[in-house]
Amino acid sequence: MLAFFKSFVFAINGFIQLIKSERNFIVQFIIFLLVLGISFYFKISKIEWLFILLCSGMVLGLEALNTSIEKLCDFVQPEMDEKIKIIKDISAAAVFIVSMFSGIIGIIIFWKYLIR
Repeated sequence: MLAFFKSFVFAINGFIQLIKSERNFIVQFIIFLLVLGISFYFKISKIEWLFILLCSGMVLGLEALNTSIEKLCDFVQPEMDEKIKIIKDISAAAVFIVSMFSGIIGIIIFWKYLIR
């Protein structure tokens, strides 16, 4: 049981590390907090909440994964390497794709509230 709780401590430490050192994660987390505030303000529906939370979780989780991939690449190959660059670019593209689709979903959800 102790090992189970230790895994939460490791995850929280990782989250704190992201907040302390990763600019992109901080920006995305601030956007998440703003979206939460807007969602409360407009009193969005339960289904809309599900989409907002799912999209936000995917963007933040994928940014964390992207960061770990970049750090692993830098550890394995500290010097500039074209193959490592491609890996890092594709990893960043995954975050970009999910972010763009999440943005579109956000526009679809909030459009009706904003045009009132």
